Amino acid sequence: MAQISLLYPENSSQKTCEMTPQGINDLSIDYIVESLTKDVYEKNSIKNILTNVTSDIDVINYRADVFEDILNFPQLREGLVALLKKLEDLRELEKFNKDGDASALWQLINRLREIDGYVLCITMLKDMLAKTPIQSDGLKNLQKTIEDIYNEGGFDLLKKDIDETMEKAQKLRSITIGVNLDNVLKPKNAGVISLNSFEITNSGLLKNFMEFTSNKEGLNSDEEVLKSSKLHPANPSLHRMQFGSVAVAANTNVHIDTSGSATGDDPLSSSLSKVVTNILKKMVKSIKATLQKYVNISGYSLVTLMPEIIFYIRFAELIDKMKEKNLTVCKPRAVKGDRTTKGRDIYNIKLGIKRTNGEEFDIIGNDIDFNDDQRIFVMTGPNRGGKTTFTQAVGHCFLLAQCGIYVPAKSFEYSPVDNIFTHFPADENETVDLGRLGEESKRLSDIFSIATDKSLLLLNESLATTNVAEGVFIAKDVIRAMAYLGTRAIFNTHMHELAHHLEEYNSDSSSKSKVQSLVTGVKDGHRSFKCTIAPPQGVSYAKDIAIKYGVTFDQIKKNIDNRN
Repeated sequence: MAQISLLYPENSSQKTCEMTPQGINDLSIDYIVESLTKDVYEKNSIKNILTNVTSDIDVINYRADVFEDILNFPQLREGLVALLKKLEDLRELEKFNKDGDASALWQLINRLREIDGYVLCITMLKDMLAKTPIQSDGLKNLQKTIEDIYNEGGFDLLKKDIDETMEKAQKLRSITIGVNLDNVLKPKNAGVISLNSFEITNSGLLKNFMEFTSNKEGLNSDEEVLKSSKLHPANPSLHRMQFGSVAVAANTNVHIDTSGSATGDDPLSSSLSKVVTNILKKMVKSIKATLQKYVNISGYSLVTLMPEIIFYIRFAELIDKMKEKNLTVCKPRAVKGDRTTKGRDIYNIKLGIKRTNGEEFDIIGNDIDFNDDQRIFVMTGPNRGGKTTFTQAVGHCFLLAQCGIYVPAKSFEYSPVDNIFTHFPADENETVDLGRLGEESKRLSDIFSIATDKSLLLLNESLATTNVAEGVFIAKDVIRAMAYLGTRAIFNTHMHELAHHLEEYNSDSSSKSKVQSLVTGVKDGHRSFKCTIAPPQGVSYAKDIAIKYGVTFDQIKKNIDNRN
């Protein structure tokens, strides 16, 4: 089967930039992934795709169209969920076949199961895609590939051969081995007597031997002797069966002396070893002949689709849940503009996830525009006024959009970023060696060493843990550096002074990005969580809060006077 991907168009570049561990943590990627699935394999698959950022517009649009098909056609999604279960079986078979210690018989049966699974998956895919009016190039390419395979002259024969061979293999339930004895009852050799479609239920060799020797009429010649008692199961803890050095399960009462000291070498063990080695030749002769005709068929080429299908399905399920809660989502539009972005009513997807989990609260959408007049925002506002939530929301929109996923917004048009870098407060334990200021400065230096003018930088209360004078000094240089680099950025901060130096930042002729002040709004002393282009409120906001809670000097003085 030709390699096909639902993430990358044929012959496209698969170059991506991996997000930093800090970026993954600061944007709460694990929280998002955990909300999609509890399965470890699925979580790892989704996270891997989500955190490897592509900036190729053709790849992004290809993904967006595939996701839209999967989102718009629930019946297709149901079929893909069923397909995933079959692909999981193939994935497990792949693990077994990598086991070099597996017997030839086991490998052959797994090969038979692999081809059977391949046939089933091809048939399922063909049927579900034929019933769905898909629009995306990705799914249309998959459909054509599957139909080409299905319509090849040999596919019907393959299905017929595999069906017949599987039926034959599934009938095998036991092997009867005969042992010849010499005149002193010492085993001489052994061989396969028959392959059976029934399970043998007789057990102990010792029990049967005693029954035979106690029989007055001599040895039992009736074949019913094979069904007289229960067999001991093989010990599953054995790495492989070693005839001649037999290991016995702990729950058996039989003791076998394998030293050979009493009787010399064990001819039975040697004979049985040869028998087991040769069983394959007789037992699976027809199976092997059938499979040799299909040496180039591999079901594992389909397994590579698993992470991609999982990624789209789990996000489609989340978007459906958000729609059920009347939350706004949209298909993002990637454009080739020069570091531009136009987002309307964007919000943090974590809030959407909480709403789908039953929490009730209002979600306030905000606009974001990156263009020639403003690519860097110094964002100020009150504590718990939504600065961090909005900063994350911008990152989420870019990340989801470039993966082809619908974004939490009314509309989102953007030129892709090559990576998303974040600088949020670090854990105290990470600052022991360098100190808080040293640690924050080093992380900023690391970001600037790899960020480009196509990157997105999200800074959250950076440099706020040092004294104000030191923080402002370094932060002003950081803003100037971002402007010189030409990146898109949001720097949310309590250092209002930073937003009072716009003219200084923007008058530098070497700057490639202009800086603007963005404020989280306050209305009547209440946090509105609305963001607007405006000068920092600073003291004016403090005055509003003081008046609201009655702690201005005039209010306090009046209260004191009234008490008297």
